[in-house]
Amino acid sequence: MKPRHVSYLCHLFCLCYLCLACRDEGIRPPSSNQAADTANQILFSLQHYVTELGVRRSLVEADTAYMYDPSQTAELKILKVTFYDMNGAVTSVLTSKEGTYHWQNGAMTARGNVVGTAPDGRTLRTSVLVYEPITKKISSDQHFTFDRGGDHLEGEGFTSDTDFRNVVVNRPRGAEGGGPQLLPGQ
Repeated sequence: MKPRHVSYLCHLFCLCYLCLACRDEGIRPPSSNQAADTANQILFSLQHYVTELGVRRSLVEADTAYMYDPSQTAELKILKVTFYDMNGAVTSVLTSKEGTYHWQNGAMTARGNVVGTAPDGRTLRTSVLVYEPITKKISSDQHFTFDRGGDHLEGEGFTSDTDFRNVVVNRPRGAEGGGPQLLPGQ
């Protein structure tokens, strides 16, 4: 073989080797973004007081908070919200597995085993609950139960104030004092 052909074959062989060596056969990350991957900040043991005219209105606590600056939201894990009246007394405490909090207007959606309790023992349970700060109302369009002493109420959605005193129910069913009781609309 002529030296020129040997040089040509060596260059061709090296080029093929480099092309094969440069192939990326490594482990690739998943193509979908997870909450932690896209968050601007991640906070642990979050405590955030919400005030109105200098009066504490609620305390938002979370085990983990994924903060998103562009949308002004936070995705919260292991959520607890304590609501206060104008005198600073606790009116209710809400817990859930997770939730979304909107920093700009204070609106919140709690999801997953949502439980609200009042100091006197009244208990509300649902899978999704929405808090609207403008009206200071909580609501859900999901099935819920509400217990007070021996009274039991359930329905397919509700709207209430944060201390569960004025509850408007969609398709109510319930029992008063432990026995069945027909409610209006049943």
